[in-house]
Amino acid sequence: MSTHITLADLDDLAVGAAILGTGGGGDPYIGKLMARAAIEAFGPVPLMPLDAVPDDLAIVACGAMGAPTILIEKIPSGEEMGRALDLYVRYTGRPLDALIPFEAGGINSTIPIMAAAQRGLPVIDADGMGRAFPQLEMETFNVYGVPAGPVAIADERGNTGIIEVKAAAKSEWLARGLTIRMGGQAYIANYGMDGATCRRVSVPGTMSLALGIGRTVRAAKAAHRDVLDSLIEFFAGTHYEEARIVASGKVVDVARGVKNGWSVGTVKIEAFDRSSAPVEILIQNENLVAERDGEVLAIVPDLISILDLDTGEAITTERLRYGQRVNVLAVRVPPIMRTPEALAVFGPKAFGLDKPYRPLGLAA
Repeated sequence: MSTHITLADLDDLAVGAAILGTGGGGDPYIGKLMARAAIEAFGPVPLMPLDAVPDDLAIVACGAMGAPTILIEKIPSGEEMGRALDLYVRYTGRPLDALIPFEAGGINSTIPIMAAAQRGLPVIDADGMGRAFPQLEMETFNVYGVPAGPVAIADERGNTGIIEVKAAAKSEWLARGLTIRMGGQAYIANYGMDGATCRRVSVPGTMSLALGIGRTVRAAKAAHRDVLDSLIEFFAGTHYEEARIVASGKVVDVARGVKNGWSVGTVKIEAFDRSSAPVEILIQNENLVAERDGEVLAIVPDLISILDLDTGEAITTERLRYGQRVNVLAVRVPPIMRTPEALAVFGPKAFGLDKPYRPLGLAA
C-alpha cells in the first residue's frame, strides 16, 4: 500500500526537508523545482511505507553530493541523477524497483522524487540518515551492514564514474575527490539492497516526517499560532519525540568557506537582551554542535536547525547572514541513530569533536 507525492505536497516537503537538513543537504528550493518539473511531466510518485516494502524489492539510495554553497551557482540540469542510476544498473546488472533517499534533508529529499517520477518508480518512506550528514559513510545503511559500493557518480557535463571499494569511509574519500573535480557538486547512486534489508537498516517515515513538518508550519501560520510551539508539539508525536529551542537572538558573525568539498565555518548568535554569552554553532555542511560558554546545548547526531524568527522556516548554512533574527531548534534523533554502532559512525567523535553525546532531553 502506498500514497503518492503530488505537486501539492512539494512546498510542504521542501520546508520540512530544510529543517531536517540542519543547515545542509543542499538548497531545498532548487530540489523542489526539479521535482515539480518531473511530476508535471510524468505524474505523482508513489510513497511506499517502510513496513510495506516486499522482501525481494531491489532498492538503490541516491542523491546529491558536494558543498551546498556551490549548488546555488551550479544549478543542476535534472539529468545528472538519471545518468548515475543508469550507470549503476549497467554496472551491477541489478534491477531497479524503488529508490530511497540516502538522507532526509534539503535537496536530497526531492532528488529521489525527481528521479522516481522520471522512471515511474516508488520512493521508500525512509532514508539512511534521519537528517542530513556531510559524509557518505554516515548512513544507518552502513552502520547496519549494507556495502557502500559500488558508487555510481555523474555530473552535469555527462562525465560519469564507478567506485568499487570495500570500506564505506573509502567510498566517501574517493567520491568526494571526484565531486571536487566535477566542480564541487555531483550526483550518486549506491547502497543497493533488497527490501528485507531496507526494512532492517533504514530510519523509518522520514519523507512523511518532512511532509508533516511542512504542513505543521503552514497550518500554524494560517491559524496565527506560534510556529515553534507547533513544531515542538508535532515532534513529540513522532519517533523523534524531543524538540526544544536552545537559543534565540541575532546572527552577529558568520565565518564560512569551502574545504575538501564541504562548506565549513561557524556562526555566532547573540541573545537579544545580551543577558548571556553568544551561542556558537560549528558547521560542516550541517550544524554540528551548539555551545554557549563551553556548555553544549545540542550536538550531533541530534538535529540543530537555525530558523527564521518570523517565518519559522530553516535558514541553510549558505544563506546565513549578519543581522538575521533566529531561533535555534534542536531535535533528538530516533533510537536507531543512538546505538553505540551508530554513534561510532556519526556521533561527535566521527567529526573530531572531543565532546560526549548526550541525547537531547535524556540524561545519557
